[in-house]
Amino acid sequence: MTASPVDHDTLRRLPKAVLHDHLDGGLRPATVVELADAVGHTLPTTDPDALAAWYFDAANSGDLVRYIATFEHTLAVLQTREGLLRAAEEYVLDLAADGVVYGEVRYAPELMVNGGLAPAEVVETVQEGLAAGMAKAAAAGTPLQVRTLLCGMRMFDRVREAADLAVAFRDAGVVGFDIAGAEDGFPPADHLGAFAHLRAESVPFTIHAGEAHGLPSIHQAVQVCGAQRVGHGVRITEDIVDGKLGRLAGWVRDRRIALEMCPTSNLQTGAATSIAEHPITALKDLGFRVTLNTDNRLVSGTTMTREMSLLVEQAGWTVEDLRTVTVNAVKSAFLPFDERRALIEDVVLPGYASVLATSPRT
Repeated sequence: MTASPVDHDTLRRLPKAVLHDHLDGGLRPATVVELADAVGHTLPTTDPDALAAWYFDAANSGDLVRYIATFEHTLAVLQTREGLLRAAEEYVLDLAADGVVYGEVRYAPELMVNGGLAPAEVVETVQEGLAAGMAKAAAAGTPLQVRTLLCGMRMFDRVREAADLAVAFRDAGVVGFDIAGAEDGFPPADHLGAFAHLRAESVPFTIHAGEAHGLPSIHQAVQVCGAQRVGHGVRITEDIVDGKLGRLAGWVRDRRIALEMCPTSNLQTGAATSIAEHPITALKDLGFRVTLNTDNRLVSGTTMTREMSLLVEQAGWTVEDLRTVTVNAVKSAFLPFDERRALIEDVVLPGYASVLATSPRT
């Protein structure tokens, strides 16, 4: 295995795993335009390229609250069965085209019921769309697995309802749970009942923490609520001084609690200052189980290939580094152990070896 950077096409063909990616943040611009026209929703522009640029510009405010507000238009087109089916199917096909072999898609059913669908119907419809996408991807020779995390919105009062849905659908493609939304002012511990219920039912969960709010957010997520992974977690660095880990940072690293890191998104929300100085590199070098993710592909104007390319070009990452975070992601997937091991041994590692054996070096 080479330690040299590789060209963009090679990066695209490398097997990838994404754990932190929102359905409502990853629609195709043209799809948003067409679905908005069908439901009579007014967009900032009806030109797909201009709409993509509008999302990217609006999200580059350095403000998490404003970043979240860009979802008004994508959510508006995800209130019908037709919209959900199309978005879910295209979600899978877009991941497959990007070289993703395993993905976990997350969304909040409570945000998709304004068109009359019940939350359970939302979940059933999304699962149907994901299955259609996986079947098409397999037929095209780019098979992948996509599983679902259901989100509760931490600033509202339906988190336990979303947790109940995760339990109800855990044998139908839903593999875990998350809380999302504005982090500052809405601590994870507000929802202890939901997390206790999930633990009692053996449903794993991750928690958005350590992005807009600091160490107390991460502490609550892992020590009080019992999260198996942390969404973002970039501010864990506040517990590291000159390479020496504090108690919380040591706990997260030593217990192999995965950090779902999203470099471009973190730049947009002000949680990081540059790709070169993004905490993902230092945390990787310190032995944390960091994973690389897109968060919201439309809003951030990104893909997994782009995230990899940015780290290679601006943070000096090698192919070994990319392989490490990919293996980390599969190890931390909310799948049974034997399925994770098979993905690593039969798909990820051979895939890296095959791509590199036939790729030009730069």
